[in-house]
Amino acid sequence: MRKIFIIIAAVAGVVVIASCSLGLGRFPVPFADVVAALTGGDIPEACRTVLFQIRLPRIAAAILVGAAMAAAGASYQSMFVNPLVSPGILGVLAGAGFGAAFGMLISDSWFCVQVMAFGFGLLAASVSVCIARFYGGDRVLMLILGGIITSSMFTALLSAVKYLADPADELPAITYWLMGSLTMVDPGSVAAVSPMIIAGVIVMCLCAGRLNLLSMGDDEARTMGVNPRRSRLLIVIAATVTCVAAVSISGIIGWIGLLTPHIGRMLIGPDNRFLIPFSALTGAILLLLADNLSRLFLPVELPLGITTSLFGIPFFAFCLKRARRKW
Repeated sequence: MRKIFIIIAAVAGVVVIASCSLGLGRFPVPFADVVAALTGGDIPEACRTVLFQIRLPRIAAAILVGAAMAAAGASYQSMFVNPLVSPGILGVLAGAGFGAAFGMLISDSWFCVQVMAFGFGLLAASVSVCIARFYGGDRVLMLILGGIITSSMFTALLSAVKYLADPADELPAITYWLMGSLTMVDPGSVAAVSPMIIAGVIVMCLCAGRLNLLSMGDDEARTMGVNPRRSRLLIVIAATVTCVAAVSISGIIGWIGLLTPHIGRMLIGPDNRFLIPFSALTGAILLLLADNLSRLFLPVELPLGITTSLFGIPFFAFCLKRARRKW
């Protein structure tokens, strides 16, 4: 009962913070106008444009990206039985980074950049899985090694693209994207990725029971009627698609996928049936707060990747001792 209450409180936290975020920014909108806009009332046209064309897509993107990274991080940590695993373990982030940079090099279209990031992120994860299947042996270990190989390869390719990019125009754009930001989010991009992210998070939540069994070992999982190979492949596909869809609109945002599951274990325990949905909600809350800080803390907007790192590193160090005990 306590765990259900905590999850309900997290849902309420997402709703409250998202509602408050609508009124925050360089162009402040009174809370009464926010309520009127959400309930269909009359508000000034300028406020309506700011709320529905700029802030609402950005807030929705923050919720989706935070939930995607956190749920994927919790799933990967349970599947690999390693508290230091993050969503980039299979080379997804490196592949998406190279794809976005290559897209900026060959095209001026933001849509092309998103498609390239999505495609190369999926390609990177696929290469990691193929390496694990080709060499056989310990599947978990080979997946990790495949991810290391893939990450190194796409990181090298990304460096080559940055070397070839125009230092006056393309290189700054690539660097800014790699820092992570929701500045370029629009209603169309949110609508394009939201089905994939929502479906991926739902699949990970439905696989929570299998993850509990996989964390105890393959033999125990088989005894309970779970096929470890198929289960891992399903979880990898769901987490990969979710992460790639998120990264394609936000760039690379670190620490959410690594830190949030540890917070969840301290508050709600290691049972993935509760941990994964709670991590998704907590990730949404953290990224909403980080986005508000990025927009309001300084006269210029900080990239989200910088904000999450500045606050994530000391908080992770603070809760590390308790997180180890809970793990």
